[in-house]
Amino acid sequence: MSAIPFEPWPKTPRLNRDVVFTEKIDGTNAAVVILPTEAVDRIILEDGTVSFFDGDRHNIINVVDEHVVFAQSRNRFITPDRDNAGFARFVLENAAALVATLGPGRHFGEWWGSGIQRGYGLTGGEKRFSLFNAARWGLEDLSAVPGLGAVPILPFSRLEHAAEALDFLRQNGSLAAPGFDNPEGLIAWHTAARTSFKALLEGDDFPKGNAA
Repeated sequence: MSAIPFEPWPKTPRLNRDVVFTEKIDGTNAAVVILPTEAVDRIILEDGTVSFFDGDRHNIINVVDEHVVFAQSRNRFITPDRDNAGFARFVLENAAALVATLGPGRHFGEWWGSGIQRGYGLTGGEKRFSLFNAARWGLEDLSAVPGLGAVPILPFSRLEHAAEALDFLRQNGSLAAPGFDNPEGLIAWHTAARTSFKALLEGDDFPKGNAA
């Protein structure tokens, strides 16, 4: 007879710890997934070439320097034939540079610009991909990939500064697209809790999809 497993109460993070405020960009959630080939189900043929199993082959964007590249939206893997606002096409066209710049991992960000949500004044199909992990990527040189950047960090670092951070965006407009005066809001990454919260400049009191 098995014993009931013991489940301790998890440690509670301190509320008054540093917060990283970044601009919340109104686009579409996306990610570049870069995995070593050995992490993907495959078979090695007699001639030494690699053949990926059907489930993975269906979603692969490219294979670059022993790395397999995928693209995803919020809910699914995407390809240029099953795309989301052109993001998979962007990943395909820049696969080698993305592997060299980002390395292995699941790199989440916002795909935004011309034809997506509020557009931020970008026209003619111009779009950008802003990585969420600004603390890691904000100081890196990402110029090898056209349109790649990190979400802008706001100059505030404590939870009690959230209202000031929103006012900063309200007064200065978007940092991601300077000159665009209708930013969406902010994301607050709580460093102790290791979780994110969002606050919107308009409709923050309403559930998503029900803003006035």
